[in-house]
Amino acid sequence: MNDMVTCSLCRRGESIYYRPYSGEYLCRSCFTRTVVARVRGTIARYRMFEYNSRIVLGVSGGKDSLGLLGILSGIEESFPRAELMAVTIDEGIGGYREEGLQLARKHCADWGVEHVVRSFKDLYGWALDEIVRETSEEGLTPCSYCGVLRRRALNETARQLGADRLATAHNLDDMAQTGLLNILRGDHRRLKLLAPKSERLDGLYVTRVKPYCEVPEKESALFAFLNGVAFQTIVCPYALGSMRNDARGFLDKMEVARPGTKYSVFRTLQRMREIETGEKLLRGICEKCGEPTSGRICRACELVDSIALRHRSY
Repeated sequence: MNDMVTCSLCRRGESIYYRPYSGEYLCRSCFTRTVVARVRGTIARYRMFEYNSRIVLGVSGGKDSLGLLGILSGIEESFPRAELMAVTIDEGIGGYREEGLQLARKHCADWGVEHVVRSFKDLYGWALDEIVRETSEEGLTPCSYCGVLRRRALNETARQLGADRLATAHNLDDMAQTGLLNILRGDHRRLKLLAPKSERLDGLYVTRVKPYCEVPEKESALFAFLNGVAFQTIVCPYALGSMRNDARGFLDKMEVARPGTKYSVFRTLQRMREIETGEKLLRGICEKCGEPTSGRICRACELVDSIALRHRSY
């Protein structure tokens, strides 16, 4: 008796993955092709790149960024006038970032992609571990500092490198979690940041794109594994107690009970975001650093100044 389940697409290969939200059984080859096709479709749907784009991809060393790096490096081969570079932001988290940096360097070398490293210490004068020690009694979590400072570091580095596109490897789960968190916090304005493509702002913000935004995290991990992409396994020590973990747990349970929930959340968030397309997200530049902001001083400068002030008060 043959218990082998054949692939729903090619009808020949043995299935290694069941996709609950579509009802498909997929063999190794077809699974890989569908993930690449989904990324290509997302890029085309949102017109993320031009034929001669200079693309900077944020690479942390995790499964998402390294999987996307492999896909984009393959796509780039068909566009000789396009250029792909990778940037890793070293936040300064002892015992954690070292593994990601090593893997990012290895895969960039293997795929012939130029790799640039920038650190919080060089850019702001503080490593994240130092920031956490200085601000341990304040209400903000380490993730609150890290997210703001990393976004600015990526944008600033991409602009310095002359990029016209800044790609990040936010997957479907990331997008759904962030949207849910913004709703729970009552911050509807930040839904605009969930756009698969955020347009350039007067030469200050490099156009940001998220080619992985329709790839579920589970499929991102399987894609990396099946294609021999070694990725970071150490979990960030500051992420364990974050509110995002609560959102992740809720959405994962809903996805098991009702397959397709994460896609439904993503599509709903896009419709909500489109309601506000007539507004400009950012209207000015920071008086201290020249980065884009909605007020006089950007959030990154506010955080760095508050850390320095607290340090001087000791």
